[in-house]
Amino acid sequence: MFYGEYRHTIDAKGRLFIPSKLREKLGEEFMLSRGFDKCVCIYPMDEWESFTRKLDDLPVAKERHVRRYFYAGAYEGSADAQGRITVSQLYRDFAGLEKEVVIVGNRTHLELWSLDAWNEEQSAINNEEVTRELIDLGF
Repeated sequence: MFYGEYRHTIDAKGRLFIPSKLREKLGEEFMLSRGFDKCVCIYPMDEWESFTRKLDDLPVAKERHVRRYFYAGAYEGSADAQGRITVSQLYRDFAGLEKEVVIVGNRTHLELWSLDAWNEEQSAINNEEVTRELIDLGF
């Protein structure tokens, strides 16, 4: 399970240090994909398989754009000897990852956010709205 918030920098080559306790949970190989928001998601292989099974269950003719969104740029990643992963230029542009990056645990996967985008996301969260959503979900 992934949780917490970690701040690191990404270098000009797209290399980002991932803390060792997160790397252990990711495994040696993992998948990077676009997120639902302006972030990059990193899935351990078993969670990627679980996520993509749900995508595969969608009707092709109706949901082809959703599949393309997640599959088109997805790629396997691994950490180097220094514990860094490489984030493609495509995804750095997509998520606005330039220097300061926030690594966010989201239970089954990690999310990579630019510091500015993460701060905007956090300021948009309203405790009352979250409480209402939880009540609507039967929590």
